[in-house]
Amino acid sequence: MNDGGERTGADASDGDAASGGLAAALTRRRLTIGGTLFVLAGLFVALRDVDVGTVLAEISAADPRLLAAAVAVYAVSWPLRGRRYGDVLAAMERRTGTAFCTAAVFVSQTANLAIPARAGDAVRAYVMETRRDVPYTAGFASLAVERVFDLATIAALAGLATAWLAATGAAGPLEIAAEAGGARTALAAAAAVSTATVGVGFVVVTASRTDHGLGARLRTRAVGRPRLERALEAALGFAGDVQVVARQPRAVARIGAGSLLIWAFDVLTAVLVLAALGSGLALGPLLAVGTLAVSVGNLAKVLPLSQGGVGLYEAAFTALVVALTPVGAGTALAAAIVDHALKNGVTLVGGAGAVAALGLSVSDATAAEPTRETDSILGSPKR
Repeated sequence: MNDGGERTGADASDGDAASGGLAAALTRRRLTIGGTLFVLAGLFVALRDVDVGTVLAEISAADPRLLAAAVAVYAVSWPLRGRRYGDVLAAMERRTGTAFCTAAVFVSQTANLAIPARAGDAVRAYVMETRRDVPYTAGFASLAVERVFDLATIAALAGLATAWLAATGAAGPLEIAAEAGGARTALAAAAAVSTATVGVGFVVVTASRTDHGLGARLRTRAVGRPRLERALEAALGFAGDVQVVARQPRAVARIGAGSLLIWAFDVLTAVLVLAALGSGLALGPLLAVGTLAVSVGNLAKVLPLSQGGVGLYEAAFTALVVALTPVGAGTALAAAIVDHALKNGVTLVGGAGAVAALGLSVSDATAAEPTRETDSILGSPKR
């Protein structure tokens, strides 16, 4: 007799089917596509009063020489990215040439434009494992280190730009948050990402300088459970590789300097685009506002709410430029679109060349699944 406290077999199977159907429906790709459409709809609502004809006219009237300079500046930043990634690997005692590292970075960043939720990072770990014998966990650890330095550098640049604006009386932090109404979501996301980055960095540095024996205790508890043991070894190998870098002050300083140079070139690219579209701003305000707009836009698009950060970046960039300068919404949006498109275009061209140079194929890229034997995002355990 079923008194209501138990489910019948049919009820259970129906529930399982329903949960399975929900899981099948909420795939990462569908969530990302949905997020992209949601962000684009929000961008449309926020900028519904902007004349599309004005935006197109601004783009068509841009100074081609300054745009060419922007492309050249952004292209130069890529070998710097490769050099920095080589420095990260060298700190892990896995030395690889700058040219190969640059190609690997190009491939993964290109894949991130096409694969939802930044899953293209798995492609770089796969390339490093198959072409340079870098264990999968070490490949992901090197990516984690790179991401932390990226986010910390962007957050620092945003802080410096905000401090400069406050010191010159242009706008303080509260005024920026109040005036940039169209970018409040991006500002909130940027603040959350910055706070999380600082927290993660503190935990990693602190853990790297203490011997707490946590790994040994976890291994003891996992004894006799092979799947858990494999996943645990992968996680501990990942954490160990990250901490190796944190224990080397010279490596941290070198990677940090490289990150600052990379993002300075990224900001300079956006500043040149703004100048190409005739913003009319003096050099000081142009650099400060360009730095803040690029920083907030990039911090916001870290959250995988849209494919390739499309919509989030443009909304943050446009709202901040309009709020802090006399530049019109049409010009600001045109600059945001051109800046993002220019950077994505360079990435795609470089990625295509890197794929050809490395002899990769679509089947190779799809083989870079982050879940393999361990069912863990870290893949197979460290060799």
